[in-house]
Amino acid sequence: MEPAQSFAIVGGTILDGNGGPPIEDGVVLVHEGRICAVGGSSTIVPPGATRIPAQGKYIIPGMMDANVHLFLYTISPAELIRYEDRYDQVIQEAAEIALRSGLTTVFDTWGPRQALTHVRDKINRGELTGSRIFFAGNIIGLGGPTSMDFFPQARIVLSRRAADNIDSRWEQGVGPELLWMTPEAVRVRIREYIGSGTQNFLKYAASGHAASHFNYLTFTAEVQRLIVEEGHRAGMIVQAHTTSPESLRMEIEAGADLLQHPDLTGMAQIPDSTLALIAERKLPCASLFCTQRFLAWSSQYMPEPFRSYNRYKHENHRRLVAIGAQLLLTSDSGVCPACAAEDPLLGPYLSADDSPLTMGDAHFRWLEAAAELGMRPMDALLAATRNVARAYHVDDELGTLEKGKWADLLILGANPLENPAHYRCIDLVMKAGRVVDLNALPSRKVLTA
Repeated sequence: MEPAQSFAIVGGTILDGNGGPPIEDGVVLVHEGRICAVGGSSTIVPPGATRIPAQGKYIIPGMMDANVHLFLYTISPAELIRYEDRYDQVIQEAAEIALRSGLTTVFDTWGPRQALTHVRDKINRGELTGSRIFFAGNIIGLGGPTSMDFFPQARIVLSRRAADNIDSRWEQGVGPELLWMTPEAVRVRIREYIGSGTQNFLKYAASGHAASHFNYLTFTAEVQRLIVEEGHRAGMIVQAHTTSPESLRMEIEAGADLLQHPDLTGMAQIPDSTLALIAERKLPCASLFCTQRFLAWSSQYMPEPFRSYNRYKHENHRRLVAIGAQLLLTSDSGVCPACAAEDPLLGPYLSADDSPLTMGDAHFRWLEAAAELGMRPMDALLAATRNVARAYHVDDELGTLEKGKWADLLILGANPLENPAHYRCIDLVMKAGRVVDLNALPSRKVLTA
């Protein structure tokens, strides 16, 4: 990236992320990484500022994804071993691919804590290029990649010691053993986990993850409440992994700040009472939108019960849009090597039409799906910017183009409010006041080599 300096982006149409009318022939002034003015053509450009002409173009805040996995590829035991000493390189590559595609900030909701910390801090210090990273670490109550919660098949070929070592990088003392503990013992573990790490927020499991255990409930209502209490005590927001109507209701009653994929309710829709609660409390909903093209692929090629899961999920999307829920762009995506398409478990899903799991493309698919679901174009823009920043309590620094905030922005070659495909027309990415060399990313190919 270019060194931080003073810029004046002039002549473009500004969509500042606050939902108001566009500012035509606008000016955005940037100094030392932050926005110092946003206004019309009468805005005075200080001498010495580097002018970036944007006539006929559109300036929007940098996009955000409320749920990614910068280390997603946990399918093959061979790959887990191949990259066991290069987790940080895999994460760096993913952060670079995300930034190249206009995601200036991402929120990682399950990953190896130490490697995520290392890459996040280097990016924040300007030593590496990549999306700004906020992360949770482990999903409290679930295991690591080779556990029963994810891909236990790996333990058929890995030694127990190797598999346990891999899982420990995720679990960090808050794995599935918590499900056997008393509430007070869980509280002690949560405090230890928060005190020993550098995670930005907490995520816990209100229900199971593996498809074979799709609907089981994990923690009691009491334990869920104390997890939320401990997160809030540490100044963190708390979210939960839910995959059923009852786990979603319990998460809401526990006081979670953000609903992560509330659209996943298995073989049933979100109950009307729960939907009303979401609307009443204005709870942020990070929902996994998918396009009609993907749904058509799913109905033809995916086995049951997954075809039905997708049908119910899509109906939940329609209903969340209809009630005006505070929706957040979220993809659950990561970077996968080409060989992942050959995996019998996730391979077909990764090779699907409009696959929602491919980082660098999935957030564009989400925006296309939002339009298909009838979201107003401005609401979709807010879902990709301001809403995510607000939900994660970082909107004092990010999410909109306003004086004093970090200069994270995109210049698009066409109006995104006219066609969601125009979000792909990225002419320039600026993060923290630095212009990103898009052609240089990723700087080191690992999974994409």
